Amino acid sequence: MSFDGNVSYPRHTIFIPQRMDKTGWTQFFEDQTATPHSTNPVEEFVYSAVQWIKLGVETIGAVIIAVGVAYAFYRLIKVLASQQPDGFNRIRLDLARYLALALEFQLGADILSTAISPTWAQIGKLGAIAIIRTGLNYFLMREMEQERSSTTATATAVNATPESKL
Repeated sequence: MSFDGNVSYPRHTIFIPQRMDKTGWTQFFEDQTATPHSTNPVEEFVYSAVQWIKLGVETIGAVIIAVGVAYAFYRLIKVLASQQPDGFNRIRLDLARYLALALEFQLGADILSTAISPTWAQIGKLGAIAIIRTGLNYFLMREMEQERSSTTATATAVNATPESKL
């Protein structure tokens, strides 16, 4: 099977530059082709449908990241204008929530990409991506929980009155 550098998706074509060297880049790009290896029209339809769904899920993840960054930037400007140093942790927590949600969507898109006739290369890539994203999500959630508990403890200590300590 030869690779000419064009990858066909439904309704559009994307050019991927071909790289040939001694390390096997040509094989890498051949594994990434977006056309099914079957001539069965039902299989081709299912493959195309899954590719469109994957694109939609990836887009949702990217939109969530964009909205989270825009919201965090807006809140950062408000905090800098009001000169409240304690507002930075809340901004970080909010951005972390958006990022964690977007990571889940991106992982779902990666799982979709291997749902239809996966190759061993795609399965290995999915495994690596899943481990990295799951690790990122775990540490992000752990940091969010630590920040939340320290913020709650600080707010409780500030709101405590001398009468309630008796």
